[in-house]
Amino acid sequence: MRRAVTIKHVAAEAGVSLQTVSRVMNNEPNVRPVVQERVRAAVAKLGYVPSLAARRMGGSRSYLLMALNDRDRTIEGWKSGEGTDWVDQMLMGGMLKCEAHGYRMIFELVDTHSDHVDAAVRGAIAALHPDGVILTPPHSENPAITGLLSQLGLPFARIASIAEGDGFAVSMDDAKAAAFAAEHLLSLGHTRIGFITGSEEYAVSGARLAGYRQVMSASPRGLDETLIGRGDFTYESGVVAMDALLALPTPPTAVVASNDRMAHAALRTAQARGLSVPADLSVISFDNTPLARFADMSAIVQPIAEMSAVAADLLIRFKSGDPDLPAQSMVEFGFAPRGSTAPPKA
Repeated sequence: MRRAVTIKHVAAEAGVSLQTVSRVMNNEPNVRPVVQERVRAAVAKLGYVPSLAARRMGGSRSYLLMALNDRDRTIEGWKSGEGTDWVDQMLMGGMLKCEAHGYRMIFELVDTHSDHVDAAVRGAIAALHPDGVILTPPHSENPAITGLLSQLGLPFARIASIAEGDGFAVSMDDAKAAAFAAEHLLSLGHTRIGFITGSEEYAVSGARLAGYRQVMSASPRGLDETLIGRGDFTYESGVVAMDALLALPTPPTAVVASNDRMAHAALRTAQARGLSVPADLSVISFDNTPLARFADMSAIVQPIAEMSAVAADLLIRFKSGDPDLPAQSMVEFGFAPRGSTAPPKA
């Protein structure tokens, strides 16, 4: 049988100490580049794969990050089959960043509205002993969860969170993104632009609405509050909001919806009324999941993978003793113009 390669063999091959190999494998500072190269060359030559269990026993780190997602919303998204890849993107960004630093990322589902959320989070932490926790919405702004993690002294990062508080906040500029969407429609010649909000449970919903309001208030016709429909990120709420907007004496010629599901609902509702998209109604969505791409909807691109990667990087650097880390990190959003937007009819 082939002999198992250990850290001792790597140290002997590279001509360095066991501690030096450990520091290189853990991406720790204070190792000269030339020494790092020797160690990595020895690792590649010998085919050495560090044991996570051994690394965990050897120090104060577990080399695990735990990502917490809301149980009900995640399962609903999986069962719906609507092509929402938020979880996939979050996992891709976090896992690839962890892999680059010799870490692993574990994904756990917790019901944010449960009376037992404290026990559920404590149980996951006790089982996994993570070095840090990545919180996704609405966990990102759930005081029961953030307060518990602060009490335990466990570092955490809040994805898509703009609220002030403990932990590293990582988000895009949601107000700026909504303002961009409204400005784009104004540039096409639309003056009556509707907006469908997200759930009030998410701070980003308020930020997006604020961005829309700011741009429309400064537009030639000003802000018309009747053009704001209330949604909660579900397809059904998008239908209700769009029905209300189309029932106005002078309906909007364009709509910005706070996520792809509600945008898709707006598009289908308009088509059911005999309207053509984009000839009669332009639609811009948020997130740019496969649902937006398959439906040919113009969309604000939420950089989910990038936010997750930044969150993981911050937690790993914090555990490595980096003292100069930002409390808030902003990741740039994008825009994907597609076939759901056009100038209004003359």
